[in-house]
Amino acid sequence: MYRERAARAVPGAVLWSWRTEGDAGTGRVLPDGCMDLIWTGGGLLVAGPDTVAQPAERLPGDHTVGLRFAPGTAPAVLGVAAWELRDRRVPLGALWPGAEARVALERVAEADDRAAALEALVRQRTDGPARDPLREAVGDPVRRGVLDGLRREVGVAGLAAELSLSERQLLRRCRELFGYGPKTLHRVLRLERALAAARAGEPFARVAAGAGYADQAHLAREVRALVGVPLTELLAGS
Repeated sequence: MYRERAARAVPGAVLWSWRTEGDAGTGRVLPDGCMDLIWTGGGLLVAGPDTVAQPAERLPGDHTVGLRFAPGTAPAVLGVAAWELRDRRVPLGALWPGAEARVALERVAEADDRAAALEALVRQRTDGPARDPLREAVGDPVRRGVLDGLRREVGVAGLAAELSLSERQLLRRCRELFGYGPKTLHRVLRLERALAAARAGEPFARVAAGAGYADQAHLAREVRALVGVPLTELLAGS
């Protein structure tokens, strides 16, 4: 069973939990342009931005809790560029000093509400008397401009011009913030829009048009490329 709720103290973040009921199985974690801080029951790890769907093994009784950062904001908390974690799952202790990571794990493991403990952990690390790097990341004009421009289907050259950057500068900033360049980020965000519409029951032709694909065949190719299965199979397993 999967549940989520909006975080209160971490701007744009989502708190989620997954508990496996019944038989074991393998699920899919779909690319969404985000990074997650996750408690697995045995430790804390960071899930980097995915370029394709990642398999997720689930055993009966497994309980996983996470905080999903808004796209482009996790590097401010984790202290590492997003591209360094692309398609990776890394123990938090590999990114934070050992003592800090151990204390973080203890606090989350002992909490009654582990999702809230993750949120408090993130806030504690970014609160400071002089500046708040997390809120600065949320308000970063490049981050906001990239997300807005891609949703408007602005091309790379146009996006760079809107942000007063060269295309090379745009690529570098996107990789630092999101883990990949604007073209890949556009594909991921477009897929997310399409799947939301498909799950709501819209016909696939309308889904394709609404999400910005050339046609239904283009939608089908992109789903297979990013997820690995046809759209109908993906929806059936949702």
